[in-house]
Amino acid sequence: MPPYPGPAAADPQPVAPEGWFRDEAPAAQAQAQAQAQAQAQAPAAEWPPSGGPGAAWSEGSAAEQTAYLPPQAAAPAGDAAEQTAFLPPYPGPGPGPGAEEPAATAAPAPAEQPAGPLGSEIPGEEPAYSPPTLAGNTLRAVDPAQARAEGRSPIIDPGPQPAILTAALGLLLAGAAAFGDLALLAPLVALQALTAAGWFRLNGMWPARQGIALAFLGALVADAAVLALDDPNGPGAIIGTLGAWVLLTLVLQLRSHADPDERMYGLMASVASAALAIVCAGYLAADSAAVSVGAAAVAVAVFTRALPLPTPASVGVSLAAATGAGIAVGGLTSVGVGGALVGLAAGVCALIGLRVAAYDYPSKFVHMTAGVALPLAAAAPAVYLIGRVVG
Repeated sequence: MPPYPGPAAADPQPVAPEGWFRDEAPAAQAQAQAQAQAQAQAPAAEWPPSGGPGAAWSEGSAAEQTAYLPPQAAAPAGDAAEQTAFLPPYPGPGPGPGAEEPAATAAPAPAEQPAGPLGSEIPGEEPAYSPPTLAGNTLRAVDPAQARAEGRSPIIDPGPQPAILTAALGLLLAGAAAFGDLALLAPLVALQALTAAGWFRLNGMWPARQGIALAFLGALVADAAVLALDDPNGPGAIIGTLGAWVLLTLVLQLRSHADPDERMYGLMASVASAALAIVCAGYLAADSAAVSVGAAAVAVAVFTRALPLPTPASVGVSLAAATGAGIAVGGLTSVGVGGALVGLAAGVCALIGLRVAAYDYPSKFVHMTAGVALPLAAAAPAVYLIGRVVG
């Protein structure tokens, strides 16, 4: 602040005009009264005037200076809710004497530790395993070896919903085969797409868009090759496409910059996925009557296997139902009695594919893809071979 000039240097002006105390100056008195009334009607926030000695303590300036200060514990009751609206709840005593000391010395409560990865053990607690349910596990609940060590099986059967879809797709294949190869192509392409996608997810590799696209492309090439050639050359077209795709997959994996173990794992999964998708083209190469018998047998076998029966009884009933379906459909086609053999072989392959799709705590996505497609994909070679034998 500037130095105070002192009484000697002050302006020797009178405190009030001299005319205020004289009766002969009524005009000056009236003007002074008007100024007093105007100052009395002015807002309280403007007094004392800005720039004066007490201006820094006026109400208006105080609000401006404390606008960015944190709310105080001893705030008025009316403003407490507004000032503490965004503060975390405090477990200690409220505002009052001694409230600031607990607030400074109170330690925050320990936060709850996040759950570790599935299958991890926390000292003093039970392992946090997610229960394997048919509603769908997005992750593997437990390692298969650990599940066996604990007396649990890593096998979860797909259940009734995938069985219904498999039965529907099998009946579509059986019905479309009676109308020719072009009609059979539509459900066959859907089967190959489900096979390519489901195999990668079953092996824990997701998303694997390039591998799925590569396997599906190989299946389409095999379909085109079978349709372009005569029936006796169908197996050669399938085997040639499979060999070319194995070589292409090997070249692509060699160009990868991943670790050697990952490249080998990806190579095996890509080759297996492409092989299964390409083998489905055997339905195009097989006789149409054998396709109808085999696809119907797979549909019946998978649906019967999903019934709530003991495992040995369920397997026996499923194979018997597949054989019966082969006999029934074979009697309607040129296969005849040989449909029993086709139906039995297709039923065995279907149960094998269903078992593969149930391994290692699979998720719902695996059940709705590999669980639907693998029974039909595994039965394609048997339908072709046994159909040639009985035909």
